Amino acid sequence: MNVNVNHNFNAKDPLVSVLMPVFNGERYLREAIESMLSQTYPHFELIILNDGSSDHSQSILDSYTDERIRLLKHNTNQGLTTSRNELVAAARGKYIAFLDCDDIALPDRLALQVEHMEHNTVDILGADHFTLYQSTGRIKRSKQSYSDPDIRALLCICSPLCNPAVMGIAKVFKEHPYKPDTEVAEDYALWQELALTGYRFANLKSVAIYYRVHATQISQASTERNQVLFSLLQKRYLDGLGIDCADAPRALPWKTRIRTAPRFMGELNKKINGISIGVNYQIYARFQYRNNGLLTPLTRLERLLMSLIASWSGRL
Repeated sequence: MNVNVNHNFNAKDPLVSVLMPVFNGERYLREAIESMLSQTYPHFELIILNDGSSDHSQSILDSYTDERIRLLKHNTNQGLTTSRNELVAAARGKYIAFLDCDDIALPDRLALQVEHMEHNTVDILGADHFTLYQSTGRIKRSKQSYSDPDIRALLCICSPLCNPAVMGIAKVFKEHPYKPDTEVAEDYALWQELALTGYRFANLKSVAIYYRVHATQISQASTERNQVLFSLLQKRYLDGLGIDCADAPRALPWKTRIRTAPRFMGELNKKINGISIGVNYQIYARFQYRNNGLLTPLTRLERLLMSLIASWSGRL
């Protein structure tokens, strides 16, 4: 589908700055770049920062002469948060969009997101995406939540935005840089900060990108440090909402869960108005153990009842 969004901008005066950090990305880099150069929306710049790659990434970048591309370079690797902040600082557009060097943007990605940003009250806009599992070739469509309350609520248990599918108001990113101590979860930390500051979120109900999952990407390196960082960020977010971190979602025995979970769900729905039943269901599930065998129907019924009560109490 083609979307007409008419603006008097050109490559030297772009409406959108697309930011792409690169570190040893030679395998998928050209495909990522070509997917942006094939956009139906013309008024963008593509800023690529080579963060000290030791492979052939720079040779691939040097092969492009398209005037929409701006190249930046680090002689040594500086890390993802530093690279993202430098890219944000270099952006000239009204909007900033992200695409990682191993992902693929669909042709109408920018057009659809610009259309939505220009006609709706939203500061940060994600989108649906296809997950491409490189090792098997399997493709799976994401199941996003689309409303601002649902995205804010889900931030207490996960990152409900796919970072390389995000577009947002450039001023927001320039005023809220990524924090160096949140590397590997820098996007999750930023969304939490922006939510607590009062910015508005949404996810587009259209697929914007193919998000590639492969063994060498940073986000696949699950370590104990990453788990500690997630717990710290979760606590920070709940503190910001004014919710007792002792009640944070985690698997609990039934007797403990039946006291703790309703208290947490009630507080969350008071702090964030308009959380859907479906998202309350997802959050309550974090209080339950998996693989309950014959008890599974009962745990699902418990989950449904608690999510209905939480949504109802939040509306009151």
